[in-house]
Amino acid sequence: MAPPPNPRWPSDLMQAALALHDNQLHIAEPLLKAYLKQDPFDARAIRMLAELAGRIGRYGDAEALLRRAVELAPGFTAARANLALVLYRQNRAPEALTLLDAVIADEPDNPGHANLKAAALGRLGGFEDAIALYEKVLHDAPGQPRVWLSYGHMLKTVGRRDDGIAAYRRALALLPTLGDAWWSLANLKTVRFDEADIAAMEAALARDDIDDEDRFHLDFALGKAFEDRRDPVRSFAHYAAGNALRRTRIVYDADETQAFVDRSIALLTPDFLAARRDYGSIAPDPIFVLGMPRAGSTLIEQILASHSLVEGTTELPDMPALARRIASYPEGLATLSADAARDIGDEYLRRAAIQRRTDRPFFIDKLPNNWAHIALIQLALPNARIIDARRDPLDCCFSNFKQHYARGQAFSYALDDMGRYYTDYVRLMTHVDTVLPGRVHRVDHEALIANTEVEVRALLAACGLAFEPACLAFHQTERAVRTASSEQVRRPINRDGVDAWRPYDAWLGPLRTALGLAATT
Repeated sequence: MAPPPNPRWPSDLMQAALALHDNQLHIAEPLLKAYLKQDPFDARAIRMLAELAGRIGRYGDAEALLRRAVELAPGFTAARANLALVLYRQNRAPEALTLLDAVIADEPDNPGHANLKAAALGRLGGFEDAIALYEKVLHDAPGQPRVWLSYGHMLKTVGRRDDGIAAYRRALALLPTLGDAWWSLANLKTVRFDEADIAAMEAALARDDIDDEDRFHLDFALGKAFEDRRDPVRSFAHYAAGNALRRTRIVYDADETQAFVDRSIALLTPDFLAARRDYGSIAPDPIFVLGMPRAGSTLIEQILASHSLVEGTTELPDMPALARRIASYPEGLATLSADAARDIGDEYLRRAAIQRRTDRPFFIDKLPNNWAHIALIQLALPNARIIDARRDPLDCCFSNFKQHYARGQAFSYALDDMGRYYTDYVRLMTHVDTVLPGRVHRVDHEALIANTEVEVRALLAACGLAFEPACLAFHQTERAVRTASSEQVRRPINRDGVDAWRPYDAWLGPLRTALGLAATT
């Protein structure tokens, strides 16, 4: 959070703080840079420039700036707290926790520090510890809507749905315009909003003093509310408004994704793969469940995690992080030695171990976007299993259009971007089927619904696992689920999401065009 302006500060630094407070980054940035040219050792200004970098996703720059601020002013607790947040957002929760322990020792009554520590504990699978910490914070200071919101997220993750709903409702009782709490209720997929809820959301949306984040969360929640009421006109209007506003706050170029897939296909030739047949770590531990988001990957994970030999983790950030280290990626894969490829595989396993809680021999990484890194997976972990979760393109893409993601999935906020992304994903996976036949096992979501036991048996066989009846009773498996489908996989298999796009078909022209599908008549 931007520091409050201090009247004792120099006037130009105070102007920068005001601009940052009002999210006028285009004003704050030149002011801060000019000020730091005059006084490059002012830790306050460095901290503010770091916050600006963090707001636009330049976390590496933010980290470097904050480390400089802490070096200049070791007792600057606010800068150390900001550094912990930046580390957390870079999926470096263990480092964040180490910093937070010292920060909390300095400021034990600051609920924001405890809130971040609870989130970091949750990121590492320490859900019960996180819940206990939230409960302590809320006992001491119950009037904090955003902490109630975070508490609700953690309760939902461990399957305490009713308690989670109560926490979200408590947050809204304190702050009725908190769009994220309304969306969190909608995102459970099991809550049905009543007339009073809809009136409250519409009243909040009609205000001119809410920020964009509250606004698009309210639109997504109202889209779900009217979808449940079978009112596609009002539902789509809200989904479209929420997506359009969210799209203004992200950078995504569909041409870049297309070019990346073109380059990956050009790289992945039979000769390239044959020359690297003996590369990578020999460990068979990981099972990668990848593909499009909202394609049934959480269901597949839940089925597999119901097996006695398989541990479910979460959407691990490690493979993309390792890919970012490789210069000129993906072409840079051609320069990797056998030792380097093995080292990447071993490092992936070490990083993934942080999330593991059992000694089961296999574990699941269900980050959908790993489809883009399938060449790296093959070189670094050739014995890992790869499962492609595939769903009908219109159902899958429209389900993404209805979904607001906390971060990532930048392709999902415009129908044409979505269709192009789906097409590029399928292009690369089709090529992999050609150059590595049988390497990827595909689970068709509609087939899984229609012939569950047949598909589950085939999935287990592809993973080298014997059939266990618990995999058919997956909804009875008690485990933390950290994705948007957390409540859906706690119910028996059903057809609820099949053909959900049909009432909205009149507005899906851009999606159909991007997918190469003909318009309906």
